[in-house]
Amino acid sequence: MADTAEVQASLAEHKYSLTKADRMKVCWRSTFLQGSWNYERMQNGGWCYSLVPAIKKLYTKKDDQIAALKRHMEFFNTHPYLASPVIGVVLALEEERANGAPIDDVAIQGVKVGMMGPLAGVGDPVFWFTARPILGGLAASLALAGNIMAQSFSLSFGT
Repeated sequence: MADTAEVQASLAEHKYSLTKADRMKVCWRSTFLQGSWNYERMQNGGWCYSLVPAIKKLYTKKDDQIAALKRHMEFFNTHPYLASPVIGVVLALEEERANGAPIDDVAIQGVKVGMMGPLAGVGDPVFWFTARPILGGLAASLALAGNIMAQSFSLSFGT
């Protein structure tokens, strides 16, 4: 009993918190979500790369950092433009876990899996079947009007 009280007291002394700068580091790294895409675990390399600054801040022991990174090397795949909500929720869970909350690996993985599927299901149709054709039509109308920006507009938005 004394050991548990000591651990909780030491955790209360060392409250880990992510700053806005830490979250921005994760945000910038998340732009490379598909930078290490593979057929076995899809976007897991980019996902893990995104979370490294937060993991280093939240877990000061090397063993805890390794365990956290291994936890996030599992399968991950969602629409890259809609990965931010998943990252935000996972960062909050990791922060709570680092501060002593009883959150296990299964809970974190369950939240990731529970969010990535629906967000992929929303993101793919919205981007590929709605936004892209609309932007393509806009680029075509610019081209018909003789506007030189049509070509760069079309290339910029991938239509």
